[in-house]
Amino acid sequence: MSDGQVHIEKPGPSEMRSPLVQLETKRAGVWFGIGIAVALVVLLAQPIMLILGALVLATMMDGGARLLRRLLPVGRGWRLTIVLLAALIFLLYTFYLTGSSLAAQAQAMRVIVETQINRLGAWLQQLGVTTTPQDFKSLAQQALGSVGRVTAAVGTMVGAITSGVMMLVLAIFIAVEPKLYERGVAWMLPMDKRKHFYRIADKMGWTLRRLMFGRLIGMAVEGVGTWLLLWAGGVPMAGLLGILTGLFAFLPNIGSIISGVLIVLVGFSAGPDTALFAFGVYLVVQIVDGYLIVPMVAKRATDLAPALVLSAQILFGALFGILGLFLADPIVAMLKVYLEERSKALDDEMEAPATVPVGA
Repeated sequence: MSDGQVHIEKPGPSEMRSPLVQLETKRAGVWFGIGIAVALVVLLAQPIMLILGALVLATMMDGGARLLRRLLPVGRGWRLTIVLLAALIFLLYTFYLTGSSLAAQAQAMRVIVETQINRLGAWLQQLGVTTTPQDFKSLAQQALGSVGRVTAAVGTMVGAITSGVMMLVLAIFIAVEPKLYERGVAWMLPMDKRKHFYRIADKMGWTLRRLMFGRLIGMAVEGVGTWLLLWAGGVPMAGLLGILTGLFAFLPNIGSIISGVLIVLVGFSAGPDTALFAFGVYLVVQIVDGYLIVPMVAKRATDLAPALVLSAQILFGALFGILGLFLADPIVAMLKVYLEERSKALDDEMEAPATVPVGA
């Protein structure tokens, strides 16, 4: 140049051989990939949750087949068939014996709950609280309406049945030969990452089997215990309350609150003494499950903080609906296992050079 200064040329966007352009391209690619991943999660939320639900069901089937292996020296296919048939026979037998009576009790319970809510609203108005019974109803409708905007299709009866059948069929396929799908996922990973993947997969499977086994035991204890104790105390609709308590026991924290409210409201319909007895039954059942069943079976495997599980249930329930609410606990457990195993792998990599001799 005329003034003696040297002009330094900088690489343009078409110069991919430049280290600077390659670095910026990699950065842009990372952010672009994150954006696509987030968009796919939002758009494919329902099938993703169905696949996760199928994995949880497959884990439960696999756990049952592994348990039968200790009792029956038959092939895995036969053991899995026995587990599925036993579950089907139990469901059909339960609905056959109690279907009509439970339907009538469910309708009567709805009337009782609405009546008790109206009485509670009137009592609050006498105390000077401006809350009305309609406020409770609108609050419940808003809560139900805000849950699962992403998976609104599952909210319909046809959608729920279709989703359940698809999830069950997928779970059966996975449970028949889980190692086949595990090897298929590992095949897509680099060779040096496969051993770590197999270790994480085995730990996740063990954790989920123990978690689901504890959950099923807790559901049985809470359901049967609530039914027998309420029936012995003369509380109305003891059978229906026992079934609902057992079903809600699959949801830690939230499920126990819902079942407790229903038990107390139905108990008040028969009088204050019955309500106090029903509340005492609820406390006894929750203490037995929370301090005996869960610590012995599930907590040793997962050791999840209650606040963490409750936060995950609120978040996944708002984002993914009923499926997210049911799967929040297993998803958090799997994430915890992955983070723990990843941390162990990083520690092993950091400690590995220290074991090499100095003169090597």
